[in-house]
Amino acid sequence: MKDQTESQHLVFVVQKHQASRLHYDFRLEIGGVMPSWAIPKGPTLDSSVKRLAIPTSDHALDYRHFEGVLPEGQEGAGPVMIWDEGTYTPQRERGNGVWQEIIDRTEAEAVMRQGLQEGKLTFRLSGQKLQGSFALIRIRGFGGKASWLLIKQHDAYTQQGYDANDYDVSAVSGRSLAEIAAQPASPP
Repeated sequence: MKDQTESQHLVFVVQKHQASRLHYDFRLEIGGVMPSWAIPKGPTLDSSVKRLAIPTSDHALDYRHFEGVLPEGQEGAGPVMIWDEGTYTPQRERGNGVWQEIIDRTEAEAVMRQGLQEGKLTFRLSGQKLQGSFALIRIRGFGGKASWLLIKQHDAYTQQGYDANDYDVSAVSGRSLAEIAAQPASPP
């Protein structure tokens, strides 16, 4: 089977992480790394809800495979679940609400890098739990810090009242966060 990093498709992962506070780490592959955002309440398929997304440090592409327990004394100590994973396709507005999906990998990464700089990313997710079009929009955050909003665009995948916590099993192992936490620490 061909590894996703060798394909035309860019990858994403959402890792549910019980560190000092429970949150979901949303990561998109861009330029060989994964820019990341912590989403305290988790992503949603409800297009009427906007989720705060706080930028965190970029992570190595291989980190998307990590599910386990970060040991005490390490930054972010606690259990990490691969809550969702899949591929994504950047989108660009062509005018009057008409969107074009960017399928050429080189162009897709260029569009995403430009979107990071400009503070607006639009893309279609093809995950096990998250499907459809989304936007990440940079806003003025608390104390002058940049924050973002993760917004589900209204489409066929919209689900009113969707709560990520209602889907508390790993997309790869089928384990709950509590089951992962019961395992010995496993540094990435």
